[in-house]
Amino acid sequence: MNRILVPYDFSDVADCALEFAVQIAEKSKAKDVMLLNVIDHPSESRLKTMGATQMDPMEQVYFNKLIQLTKQKFADRIAKGKFTVPVVTKIELGSPYHKLAAEITEEEVDLVVMGTSGSDGVDEMFVGSNAERVVRTANCPVITMKQHAKLDDMKDIVFASNFHEVNKSFIQQVKGLQDMLGATLRIVKINTPSNFTTQRHDLTQMAEFVKKHDIKNHTIEIYNYTNEEDGIVYYADDIDADMIIIGTNQRTGFNHFLLGSIAEDVVNHAKRPVWTLRMDL
Repeated sequence: MNRILVPYDFSDVADCALEFAVQIAEKSKAKDVMLLNVIDHPSESRLKTMGATQMDPMEQVYFNKLIQLTKQKFADRIAKGKFTVPVVTKIELGSPYHKLAAEITEEEVDLVVMGTSGSDGVDEMFVGSNAERVVRTANCPVITMKQHAKLDDMKDIVFASNFHEVNKSFIQQVKGLQDMLGATLRIVKINTPSNFTTQRHDLTQMAEFVKKHDIKNHTIEIYNYTNEEDGIVYYADDIDADMIIIGTNQRTGFNHFLLGSIAEDVVNHAKRPVWTLRMDL
């Protein structure tokens, strides 16, 4: 693994993500962990066309002080952490989501680990729709989390799917994660009234899926619920799973408004870490 990126806003959930990312970096021998803080500026387009030097002088003074404050906070956090892997920091000015998306591409990031809520005031960063957008559009795996977790405790991971829209590269990523964790893959199909299929059909389909992709150390189960997203969350709760794995389909515009994303809903509602990756990569 090359680089693990952590959107960092100095909040408690950002610290959860940082600590988990460092554990993954140790286990995977990643090159480094990058902490990215984006100072939200409402006029990013003006910065692009006019340049930072064309800001109002008082505005420029304010942002310069904010950058210096952020640098100091980063220095304090790095000193406090005593990390066993290289941790680098970066500060950007502009739109948090767009800066993060650009960073993922430009730095060839292999994994994003992020908290799903931020702090208040000027430190607020990746909250609500920003986390959902990252999950939906990132071209690398994303782990979202709401609380502290230990990588060595990730022994039961839920993998939910419909088992007919899963590409080979996605499964290779899932198997790589499973191997790194040494975990049991708890494969589950959520059966809903609106998309009902028989148990016989599902068990056959899942058995063929496992054989096709040579998946080891796994269980297979069908879980009945009224909708897929809550079914995944409640199944994970029922078996006290340590992590959830789910693929996400990139939807934009009106289609996203109508259809939403099961993965985004799971990210919003699950209390345990959720690993997601786009299915169209």
